[in-house]
Amino acid sequence: MGSKEKEGFLKQFVVYALLICIGFIYLYPILYMLSSSLMTLDDLLDSSINWIPSSLNFANYGQAAASMEFWKTLGLSIVIAGVPTILNVISCSIVGYGLARFEFPGKKVILGIIIFSFILPSQITMIPTYVLYSNIKILGTIWAFVLPALLAQGINAPIFILIFFQFFKQVPKVLIEAAQIDGAGYFKSFVRISLPSAAPAILTVFLFSFVWYWNESYLTQMYVSGVMQETGWTSLVVQLQKFSTNYSEYAQTAASGAVTLNESISMAGTMLSILPVLLMYFVLQRYFVESIDRVGITGE
Repeated sequence: MGSKEKEGFLKQFVVYALLICIGFIYLYPILYMLSSSLMTLDDLLDSSINWIPSSLNFANYGQAAASMEFWKTLGLSIVIAGVPTILNVISCSIVGYGLARFEFPGKKVILGIIIFSFILPSQITMIPTYVLYSNIKILGTIWAFVLPALLAQGINAPIFILIFFQFFKQVPKVLIEAAQIDGAGYFKSFVRISLPSAAPAILTVFLFSFVWYWNESYLTQMYVSGVMQETGWTSLVVQLQKFSTNYSEYAQTAASGAVTLNESISMAGTMLSILPVLLMYFVLQRYFVESIDRVGITGE
């Protein structure tokens, strides 16, 4: 069992066993997709092959990428997720700073409305929002995501405002007062003093916002890609939803050399849709964990 100075074997065994079990639950779908995406049709039909393919069939990724127009769609996905994310960070940081640093009548009411708007299901406001975007002629364009983010009303913006609000409250007021004594105004104090110290909150908000915009298929298809009439805007997640139709159209071309759609090709398309986010997380993992620890949220 160990002592206060040293952890015992039994405690370490239980902790690591629990972590391995939890990790396996999260990693199992990804490992299954990766294994299935590299199998040939013979491997899929062979009941003796479960995890390790007889040979690595990377042609599945080539056919899935061609049917999804991967590189073109990847660029559009980065724009659709990246531009609103950057605007979300800027606008939510300004709103969060204003709520944290200034006292004014109705402040608690505004905070209550922000919390309520986050709790409120998006399905309730979906139709009124669709009508509003249609009336102001931004439906079927990237502005359907950009304009709300510019006004701190992007996807899950209320929680980002609360993250910045909580973080800026922890910044010592003496730093702001010292800057004001030196002649800095409110905006300069925000840009030069508060914002540089909010790097953990900025990184946390950026990653969460980017992933949420990246994975949002329904709102992207409704507001940006178009429901009644498709526009030129699409994303990898939207293309994945229409993967079967897109692959059938791709397979009909004479030069494609495509085989019949099977589970391996479908899994390859799924892996391609999540691969950019996985790579981004692996690169920023250490900074992301440190930011979560300093900001004090658990995320979703």
